[in-house]
Amino acid sequence: MADEKLYSNLSKLGFPIFEPNEDPDTNETLAEVVKSNDTRLWEGFPILLANAAENYQFSLGQVLQQLDNEEQKLLFHQLVLLSASVYSMYHLSFSWFNKLKKDFSDKDKKRIKTWRDNLVHRQALQEGDNQFDPERVTGLFELYFEQKVEKDRKRKEKFQEFSMEYALSQIFSPKQKELFKKKLEGDLLSKTEQEYYSRTVKKKVVALANSELHALSQKLLEQ
Repeated sequence: MADEKLYSNLSKLGFPIFEPNEDPDTNETLAEVVKSNDTRLWEGFPILLANAAENYQFSLGQVLQQLDNEEQKLLFHQLVLLSASVYSMYHLSFSWFNKLKKDFSDKDKKRIKTWRDNLVHRQALQEGDNQFDPERVTGLFELYFEQKVEKDRKRKEKFQEFSMEYALSQIFSPKQKELFKKKLEGDLLSKTEQEYYSRTVKKKVVALANSELHALSQKLLEQ
């Protein structure tokens, strides 16, 4: 996989420094990260793994199949343990990861605990020739979650906006909806608009504001 394609795929899996342009092959991308010999990417592996699994595309076996030798497979295992250490530090629990860690050995569990403590105390994480910077590991992960929270907030706001637009469209005609919004936002209505609002729109607004009508509507929806 060419570097440009790899970096593009990484962005689709949530690594914030790259721009996406196409859907990635998730397991191929994770395997290429292992092969990359790029510590920056390894330190972002907890993000990539969480995103891959969240999208139900991650397969441990498929990643292993695309690794060339035992050294790469050992490194992949270390990156999974690094991810577990990060999740443990932030008290995160994923159903997919709970299944995965059932196969961890006692040595693996000890390594996770040690690395979690290293992350908490900002001490380097060392395994053989590989060393991970705790500041970069946690910094990348926190940046990802900050961006995810903001993205989820905007998505929720957009959904609420669309939901409100749909609801208004079921009750008001386009012209009535326009006057409803203008009145709500305090915009000045012309004499003709004010008369039309008072004669037609306001009656619907009064009906919508009726608490008994609202309660009955909720009861009907629950049936």
